Amino acid sequence: MARTTALPASGATPARRRKPASTRVYPTFRVVALIATVVALVLPLVWMVLASLKTNVDIYDPSKSILFEPTLENYVNVLTRNNYFIFVANSFWVAFVSTVLSLVLGVPAAYSMSRFTMHRSALVVLMARVIPGVSLLVPWYYVFSNLRMVGGFEVLILSHMFVALPLIVYIMMGYFDSMPLELEESAQVDGLTPIGAFRRITLPLSVAGMATAGILAFIFSWNNFMFALVLSGAKTKTLPVAIFDFVSYASIDWGGLMAAATVVTLPIMVIALFAQRYIVSGLTAGATKG
Repeated sequence: MARTTALPASGATPARRRKPASTRVYPTFRVVALIATVVALVLPLVWMVLASLKTNVDIYDPSKSILFEPTLENYVNVLTRNNYFIFVANSFWVAFVSTVLSLVLGVPAAYSMSRFTMHRSALVVLMARVIPGVSLLVPWYYVFSNLRMVGGFEVLILSHMFVALPLIVYIMMGYFDSMPLELEESAQVDGLTPIGAFRRITLPLSVAGMATAGILAFIFSWNNFMFALVLSGAKTKTLPVAIFDFVSYASIDWGGLMAAATVVTLPIMVIALFAQRYIVSGLTAGATKG
């Protein structure tokens, strides 16, 4: 007899095809990779905060890694006895002034390079970003020492601007490239000059990019250790350099060091948390242009 095959009814749902193994494994791999990345980034911060609440004896005791009696003695030592508020004020002043001056100079420069296709100038800016800052410390120290500027705020601000200014120009060039030129042309048709169109149309629309560039420049200046170590003085010492005082030849005050590191990290984490929307939008500007 001939074998007959039963056909599915017209209303029956056909059997679903099984997804390939690679398609099923990828979501699991993505979750595992994400968890591993978060743990690798967060774990050192958690250890830093926990160590700042311990005595040096508890830090060296593995049995008290998680369960211990917290103390605020390290923060009292950092904020009151060592006058760290002065170092915080120095770091904020240097970071704020260098960021503002870099924005004042960098935003018009980035606009000119973007609108007038100044490729050679853009190449110079890119080279300034690539050059390591440590290679310039010796020339800087020689020049500024002859000018008797070493130890002042001016030399710290200028040295931080060397990195902040190319960073701002590089970010803002991409942001201006993503903005349509027709907006400025329409403004000029309505009677505005090119400078007026930039000031009234382009500049207000680029607030997100300027916020991104300014925040990143401020973070760099706040965390900078190398320039301040060589060029600062006793009265202009910034917070990262002041933290180095907890490291001596014979021993290291780990509790005080972690408390000071927490004081340095906390403002930057707060700024990044509240400004992450501007940072993401500014860094991705121009990515889909063309």
